[in-house]
Amino acid sequence: MQRPTRREAVRVSMLALTGAVIAGPATVAAANGLRTGSAESTRAANRPNHGTEPAAAPEPEAFDEMYLGRHIEGRPADGGHGGHGGHGGHAGHGTRGRPPGEPGDPVAFVVRVDDDDLHVMQNADGTWISVVNHYEKYRMPRDAARAAVRELHGASLVPVTV
Repeated sequence: MQRPTRREAVRVSMLALTGAVIAGPATVAAANGLRTGSAESTRAANRPNHGTEPAAAPEPEAFDEMYLGRHIEGRPADGGHGGHGGHGGHAGHGTRGRPPGEPGDPVAFVVRVDDDDLHVMQNADGTWISVVNHYEKYRMPRDAARAAVRELHGASLVPVTV
């Protein structure tokens, strides 16, 4: 048997790496689905439409509820400050290229978990993220608050300082 050349070894390594990169997210998603059961299906239901059609961005509604033993509440910010030290949901975030007030502009929204501010912001595509789940998008602030409660596992929120 002939030893592989350096070029062949690099090619095989690159193919293996490419396969791992492509299969990695699917493997992680499958593993999370097996571990979390119904929580994963809840997350999947809260995620935006990733198909070819753009997801509709309905106006978020105020909410006040107990979720997994934590009090979560949310409401539109008044005066644009939203109790977040002047960052009221990043109302100007993602509006480049559009005149103010045009449909699709981000909405300033205040979300609190056990009377502590949960910093949330609306993306340009109408989805929401929080300081706790900065890389997962949610359709509504309520969904982001619930996901944050799940991720906190009982821990308290720490204030966001700028």
